[in-house]
Amino acid sequence: QLQASGGGSVQAGDSLRLSCEASGRTSMNGAMGWIRQAPGKERESVAAINWVGGRLFYADSVKGRFTISRDNGRNTVYLQMNSLKPEDTAVYYCAARNNRIVVLMAPDAYTYWGQGTLVTVSS
Repeated sequence: QLQASGGGSVQAGDSLRLSCEASGRTSMNGAMGWIRQAPGKERESVAAINWVGGRLFYADSVKGRFTISRDNGRNTVYLQMNSLKPEDTAVYYCAARNNRIVVLMAPDAYTYWGQGTLVTVSS
């Protein structure tokens, strides 16, 4: 199970941190990702991290502004979002897969999904 939290409504330029706690059948040898879906658009992978090794992956649209990190002791992954833009407005989902990744994977590559958390950025 995945439990995401931390969304909210902010102004452009502000920051938010999303959290996702993993439990149950989620493998700690795999990878975690953050995927977002804006209104009327397809899902987009924005960041991912391997539990072991901690290799990081980012979409070009968020590189330099978003930082993904993990706390293995807490089985929790974070997404620090800085310099938010109105186009970052979306429902953000955390997702997990039981295998590590070597590139940023498409949303369909993930097996387990948490409930979404809404991020709204106003100009």
